[in-house]
Parts: sequence; C-alpha cells; structure tokens
Amino acid sequence: MRGYIQDGDTLPFVAPYDVAAGGGVLVGAIFLVAIAAVLTGKGGQGRRRGVMDIAKTTGEAWTQGQKLYWDNAAKKLTTTAAGNTLVGAAAQVQAAGDAVGRAMITGQIA
Repeated sequence: MRGYIQDGDTLPFVAPYDVAAGGGVLVGAIFLVAIAAVLTGKGGQGRRRGVMDIAKTTGEAWTQGQKLYWDNAAKKLTTTAAGNTLVGAAAQVQAAGDAVGRAMITGQIA
C-alpha cells in the first residue's frame, strides 16, 4: 500500500529520562512501554499498546476496566486523573498493596 510505513504498535523513541525495561515513558503525547532499558537522550523501542505489567501506585486498588493514567512525576500508573495522562484501563483486579499492575495500554494519543 502506498505510504504505509508500519502498524505503529512498536515505535522508536528518544528517552526523555532513564527508563527501565518494562517501564513506562511519556514522549510528548505518546505513551510507550520500553522493550529494553534506555538512558536519557538515547534511542530505544517501545510498545504503544497491549496488555502489560507496569509499576502502579501502591495504596490504590484497581477494578477491572478502571481507567488508568500515567503519573509522569512518579513514573507509575494511577487511577488519579488530575494532572496525569490517560493511557488505558486495568486488565484485572489489583490489590492496593500491589506494586505492579496488569494494564491494557490503548495506544491513544494524549
């Protein structure tokens, strides 16, 4: 097909901060989950959508389907909308004490 480049599920990015493999990174309006660790200013690859285990804010219980937001200051998923970026929904129930949550990242543009 003319003009087609790729499906866009995996994208290259330049890290605005150090990010661990499996860590979230907000690059402008695009939220990605790093495939491998990337240092600030270096290039890497990230997944833009899918179901993934990502660091979550402890003290918050999740219900399946609950909207999830990226807290770029804490570098974790949260249920708090104010000041954060909508990135997907909880793929399963998570206990308040869980440090990692299973999230369905939707790939929408912030």
